This record gives sequence, structure tokens and C-alpha cells, in this order.
Amino acid sequence: MTESVIYRTKFSRFLTATISGLTVGFSLPPWGWWPLCFVGFVLFFQVSVKAESMPERFLVGCAFGFAWLALGMGWMWFLTAPGYIIAALLFASFHGIATIASSQLGQPMFSKPIAHTLAEALRFSFPFGGVPLATLPISISPTRFADIVSIGGPIIATWFVLQTAALIFGYLDRRQSRQPVAIVFLVLIVIQIFAMTYSPVHTTNETLRVALVQGGGPQGVLAINARARDAVDRHLKVTKTLQPTDNLDIVVWPENVIDVADFASSAEYLEISSESKRLNAEFLVGVTENAGLNRFTNAQIVVQPNGEITSRYDKVRRVPFGEYIPSGLRSLLKAIGAPVDRIPLDAVKGEDPALLQLTKTDVAVIISWEAFFSGRANSGIEAGGTILLNPTNGSSYNGTILQTQQLATNSLRARETGRWTLQAATTGFSAVITPQGKITNRVGVGEAKAIIVDVPLRTGRTLYSHLGDRPIIFILVLGSLTCWSARCNSRIKLEKVDKI
Repeated sequence: MTESVIYRTKFSRFLTATISGLTVGFSLPPWGWWPLCFVGFVLFFQVSVKAESMPERFLVGCAFGFAWLALGMGWMWFLTAPGYIIAALLFASFHGIATIASSQLGQPMFSKPIAHTLAEALRFSFPFGGVPLATLPISISPTRFADIVSIGGPIIATWFVLQTAALIFGYLDRRQSRQPVAIVFLVLIVIQIFAMTYSPVHTTNETLRVALVQGGGPQGVLAINARARDAVDRHLKVTKTLQPTDNLDIVVWPENVIDVADFASSAEYLEISSESKRLNAEFLVGVTENAGLNRFTNAQIVVQPNGEITSRYDKVRRVPFGEYIPSGLRSLLKAIGAPVDRIPLDAVKGEDPALLQLTKTDVAVIISWEAFFSGRANSGIEAGGTILLNPTNGSSYNGTILQTQQLATNSLRARETGRWTLQAATTGFSAVITPQGKITNRVGVGEAKAIIVDVPLRTGRTLYSHLGDRPIIFILVLGSLTCWSARCNSRIKLEKVDKI
């Protein structure tokens, strides 16, 4: 089948865009066929330039984005089917707009990666703080390509994938000059080599002996349908397998295992204090507490062997429509029949850097959903964290789409921060991730098990930790203006030639 046949009709172009989106979707965990993210975008770039009008370009971009994101965010279906469809359509529209924008900017080999990277950057932060799931950096996280996040975070990694795909697209397009392709390819190689070799982060002579406790149990269980004590009992049972001879420094329990009105006056506090004293180790426990009328807190709290509570971090990045209903929408959603009773309380937003202060060191901590936001992890590193912890509760979700993507995301966070990263989950996956992004000691979904690991403490900050996202976004915007300026200059020259 020739290219002209593939792209001859609007339907064939629409179908090809959908197939290319699915191809990118299958590059994501849990499938993990990472080369497909490049293949999918090459195919999409080819079909997008064949679209014959702005409305068609928008629909082609939407078809591509919807197929990719609907597959990659499939876990949302089990929580809220309407929300899942709305989110996938909204984010797909970002890529529809990017497809139009790149066609107007000219220089498709450069404008297409820039436009779609900016569409993803918007998705990372809008609406309601963004939904940075099913992303291209997650796709390449098992490879050394992902090392690039240490210098530019998830946005530069997104651009890297798209620019690589655009180079292949440019090479296959016989109308394109091969010289720009070769030059940009060399630039990408230089950036990648720099990311793989440059590291201002250093290992100290100290280690922290950590136990991560995973209590196990069933998935697909909502808090409103579960007995709060069950999770505590499962994690206590695993904790009691730990012994004083393990010489632990800290024991980590996952997010909101303990659900009480007031932790300091609860029976669960006494049980944690007893275990902390028995093991002579600090306990970092996930606790939800009442915080007034229809409000609650979601925190990670440090309990000392003497029973003293010495440090606390309250979750800042809450899950929209999962831990709270955005202001003004609860009554509206209830009026149209949405199941807002599933979220009867709203989480109170924390304000502090993502840090817990321990006796031996300070550790950065990101609670569950916060793992998907690079800025939250970096706030803890800026404040002095020597390792990165991600206590999480994935028991609400069916399947392993979200759980595997969270592990892949923490592989990125480890490289961005240059820290050993520990994920402690209620039902899985718990794991230890090296600063190079390698996932080790993984505990399967539903298993009840403790991981004991000696974690080297690290200091120093990566280039991305210093720069953040804004310089990368600025460069991308500047690049788009350069493409537009080049197109305008070309038009002016053509008009002068025509007049002559």
C-alpha cells in the first residue's frame, strides 16, 4: 500500500491518526513497548501534514491524542467513566490545537515537536493542577534516553522524543534537505551524552537502613466501602516480622494506612509507638485525620522510639475529584447526578516543602499523586532531602496501569533529583529505585512483605533541580517564534520574487 493510498481520504487520515495514537499508548507501562512512542509520532507527523484544512488538522490531532491518552489513562474508567471521557477529550484537544499551530508556524521538522511539547506542558499543569500521566518520559523511563530529565525534567524529555521522531519524519520526507536533519541529530546526541555523564550529585559516607512495609490486600476498594482498621492490621502484621536485630533506622508505612479523628490520641498511635520502641527505629506513617467540617488532612508523620511526634508533612498536590472537589463544583456535579458521595470530604492542602526531619538526616517525601509532579519532589531536595520517599495508596485502582506508571515516574524523579527513591505502597507496587532510575526490590500487587535496604545518602543538586521547567518552556516558545519568523521571511522573499 503506497503512501498516497494511506492518506488519500479524510477517513483514511483520521484512521491513521487513531492508529498512531494507539501506537504511542502501547509504549507506556504496563505494556512498555517503548520504541513505539517514536514510531507512533513519526506516523502521526506524516498524516498531519496531509490534512487539508484547519478543522481537519484539529480532528486529526484530537483523534491521535484521544487514542493515546484514553489507552494510557484507562485506570480512570473504574473511578469515573464520565470524568475519564471528558479528561481524554480535553487533553486530546490540546494536541488538536498543537497540530493547527505547527501548520501555521512552518518548519514542520522543528515546529511540530515544539507545539506538541508545549501541549504536553499545558497538560502537566492545567486544569486543576494538571494530569501528568501517560506521558512520553514515562515511556522511555526504562532506557538511558530518560537520563535527559536530569538537565531539563519531563518537558525536555518530551521534546527529545518528539524531536527524534521529527528527525525520522524529516529523513523519510524526500523533499526535506538532509543537512538540517544531520545537524539536529548531532545536537541531540551531544545533549544526551551530557545528560548521561554530568552529575553534580555526590554520595556521602552515610547510609540509612530502611524498612518499607507493604500490607497487601485487595485492589479496587474505595475508602467509603472499606473498614479503616483493616489496612492497619495488615501493616502491623508485616511490621511484627521485623526484628530489633535488623538494626533499622526508619520504618516507612504507606499513605493514609491510618485513618483516625486525631492520631496523637488514637489507639493506632500507641501501637506505632510500641513498635517504634521495640525496633528502636523512627516510624514514618501515613495518616488521615479530621480537620473540621467535611475536611481532612493527608500527612506523613514521624514517630520516635520514645513516642514523640517530631516531624510532619501534609500533602500539597491533592487529587482533583479524588481527594477533593474543586471549589464551586460540588453542588453543580451533585445536581447533574455525578457520584460526589464517593468524595464526601475535601482534603486540606498542605503548604510546606516536601521534607521530613529525622534524627540522622532529612528526607524528601512526596505523597502518592505528588510523584507525578517533578516540582514537589524538587521542593524536598531544595530543602535538603538526602533520599526521596513516595508513600502511596493504590488500593482504589483496578489493574496495574496506574501502579506501573507511578513506578516509571519515580524512576524519572530519581534521575531528576539524583537521589535513591523509595516507593512504599499499601497493596503494591513497593520498590527501591537507584539514582540512575533502575527499579529494584519490587513487591508485587497484593503481596504482604517488608523490604529492608541500606540507602546511601546523597547531596548536591542536578541541573534540573536548579533550573526547573520555566527556562525550557521559554526556549520552546522562543523556538516557535523563530519558526514563525522564518516562515514570514520566506513569504516576503517569495512576494518580492513574484513582483520582479
